Amino acid sequence: MMKKLIKPLVGLGIGLTLFLPANQGAYAAETIGELRKVDNVAHRGASGYAPENTIAAFDKAVDMKADYIEIDVQMSKDGELVIIHDTTVDRTTDGTGKVKDLTFEELRSLDAGSWKSPEFSGEKIPTFDEILDRYRGKIGVLIELKAPELYPGIEEKVAIELIERNLNKPQNEKIIIQSFNFESMKKMDKLLPTIPIGVLTSSAKHTTEQALQEFAQYAEYFNPSYGLVSKELVSNVHALDMKIGSWTVRSQEAADFLLEMDVDAIITDFPDYVDPRN
Repeated sequence: MMKKLIKPLVGLGIGLTLFLPANQGAYAAETIGELRKVDNVAHRGASGYAPENTIAAFDKAVDMKADYIEIDVQMSKDGELVIIHDTTVDRTTDGTGKVKDLTFEELRSLDAGSWKSPEFSGEKIPTFDEILDRYRGKIGVLIELKAPELYPGIEEKVAIELIERNLNKPQNEKIIIQSFNFESMKKMDKLLPTIPIGVLTSSAKHTTEQALQEFAQYAEYFNPSYGLVSKELVSNVHALDMKIGSWTVRSQEAADFLLEMDVDAIITDFPDYVDPRN
């Protein structure tokens, strides 16, 4: 299978600054030489500062001038696409139970903010269409299908929502779809051939030359945990005409390391660790 020919214009984030390794000053800038282009992706929104996967976190990411928000899509018992990371609501809401066993009305009644801080009391679990409508044109959206094997038909539902908004046309908006489920991503590639696909992994077995070549048949992004990242891996990914985005940055040291490795995107709870303008 030939790779998709239409690719997004990425790297508009901290574009005009060359970051040096931490031991030379985390944010020293060079005015000569090659310019660095790294996309700053707010992981579940600016989740270091606001409750993850809520409007508060996504709005904060926009305020902090991130290039993308990363969202986790699952499905309610009655087929509504909702934004939540865990397959249960226990950790990030005042409720209990599996996402797939709760109706949209039940999910929407939960408080998804108080666990982070009382100031976020009343934050709700957002819907997929709500996120698309609120942020299209304001910020890119990195869509993760979370445990899609639990939700038959979720790929088609996601595709329909994007097509209805003409968001399947890369020249309009910055949209990327990713998952740890590779078969799901092969399906998304067929449903939405012009939208970039990403594969997620925290396993070294997926960094071999053979594995990367297989991913390159349908994916534009190889997105490993930062513990797997090396100069060699970045070079091997780029050699296959893929980009590499790494996660999850929760320290300045991790951000500086990934900047030094020349990755294309950094997925972070703290957008200001990647872009010091904030």
